[in-house]
Amino acid sequence: MTQPEGQCVLAVDVGGTTIKGAVVGEDGQFRHSLTVPSRADDDPVKAVRSLCLQLRDDALALGATPAAIGVVTPGLVDEIDGVVRYAANIRFRNVPLRALIGDDLGLPVAVGHDARAAGVAEAVAGAARGLDNFLLLPLGTGIAAAVVVHGAPVPGATGSAGEVGHMPVYPGGEPCSCGQRGCLEVYASAGGLARRYARLGGTSGLDSRGIADAVATDRVARAVWDDATQALGTALATLTLTLDPARIVLGGGLADAGALFFDPVRDALRAALAWRTPPPVLRSTFGAQAAQVGAAAMARREAGLPVPDGWGAPELVPPVA
Repeated sequence: MTQPEGQCVLAVDVGGTTIKGAVVGEDGQFRHSLTVPSRADDDPVKAVRSLCLQLRDDALALGATPAAIGVVTPGLVDEIDGVVRYAANIRFRNVPLRALIGDDLGLPVAVGHDARAAGVAEAVAGAARGLDNFLLLPLGTGIAAAVVVHGAPVPGATGSAGEVGHMPVYPGGEPCSCGQRGCLEVYASAGGLARRYARLGGTSGLDSRGIADAVATDRVARAVWDDATQALGTALATLTLTLDPARIVLGGGLADAGALFFDPVRDALRAALAWRTPPPVLRSTFGAQAAQVGAAAMARREAGLPVPDGWGAPELVPPVA
């Protein structure tokens, strides 16, 4: 199918901290971006709908005609019905996103899980390009995984496959907001790392990037960093033994720390797999933009447009400001 000149898709990534929107051209180039706080409005659904409307208007002002919109969120997402069943970080419960946004914009709407969307991006043009079996874990406010088997992200029986952030890595450990104890997300998410650091007496207001910078000189930073990398390596070992991925891709803010992060995670994974070789563990190509690139690819498919191998190459996607 030939795409008319000036046609585009809209891509929206709803996170626990921000809602990111983009107008994406035929080749995957971000022609315009828009970011707003996800907690700035008492009604988070209203905030998402408002951004989608603004994004459509911005596209039209650029002379581009939207063909479809892709919206991805964390949590339990029914991708068939387009309903977000539950997402604690963004206060969504049984939200019919496809129906709401479709009525607002008059466009085809693809609704998906943010981690699985990120997996789509990495498979098409990123760190998992050419692979049919891999894992992607974006380490952000929370932790979820895209489990890709035979070339397709696995949603699971209830749409909740990949919620590995609530895998108990330290049974009987610190409490999680989900009601369990010792969850991976408590120790190894960017948000969890910052909360533990503050709770254990670290410098007030330091985020995961600041903690990484302080590891060499700050005893508390070193302790929570070691807990995080050990917890993640243990979780990856369990996932490897269960799924046998060809590659594991890690994204999010912690992955930006490079060898300081990847070396101990790989060591922990290797130590937990005494009898077999661990899969390669690589950094996400798209980083914090992966879910948004995946949302754009989903929107194209929803509109009946092709998503060829290599579409939306990383150089077409601006880094997060």
